This record gives sequence, structure tokens and C-alpha cells, in this order.
Amino acid sequence: MFYRLAAEAVLLLHLAFIVFVVLGAALAARWPWLPLAHVPAAAWGVFVEITGRLCPLTSAENYLRVKAGQLGYTESFIEHYLLTIIYPAGLTREIQLALAAAVVAINIAIYGWLFYHRRSSSHGDA
Repeated sequence: MFYRLAAEAVLLLHLAFIVFVVLGAALAARWPWLPLAHVPAAAWGVFVEITGRLCPLTSAENYLRVKAGQLGYTESFIEHYLLTIIYPAGLTREIQLALAAAVVAINIAIYGWLFYHRRSSSHGDA
């Protein structure tokens, strides 16, 4: 029972990490220090997608599932849990690269907006 619950906790952590990678820059508007954590996390997410590696959280979840007597899986978290919903035909290298590009584009846009907004606000105060 412990291993199954631990696997589910890793699954939720993994999902939260993916959401943070994609949208964490938006939280920097509230917490200006957050890019110190978000930029490395986003870089890791892009690296995993570009190289096609399995995230260590996938390996941890699989390990815990096997210890719980369940089956693990060999594909990535995205392939196993989200791909059938988002891309029913299967994850291709092109889709992985598009996901990485989307993460970069979304975060550049958000950080660019934050930089512009903060810069224009500081110039308006002078």
C-alpha cells in the first residue's frame, strides 16, 4: 500500500512539475525571486524533451509501482498519461520538439511581458 501511494504522490509531483515548467513564469509576477527556480526547471524540461530521455520522476514512479506489485511503463510520463488524450496517434520526435519549442515560446513571452511591464512601471515612477 505504501509503495502504491508513493507512486501516486510521485505522479502528482510530476504533473505539478510539468505545469510549473510550462506556466511557472506567470508566477514570477507575484514572486520576483521565482525565476531562480523556474528557469532551471524549464531548462530541464526542454532538455528532457529535446533529448528524448526519461525524466527521473518517471523512473521513480516506475520503481515504486513495481515495488507495489503493479506494472511500470517504458515510455515517458507524457506518452503514458497525456499522449492518448492530446495526441492519440503517439509521440513522435517532431511532437517532442514541438513541445520543447512551446515551453520555450510560452516562457519567453511571459518573461518578456514581465520585463517590459516592470521596466515601464519603474520608468513611470521617476
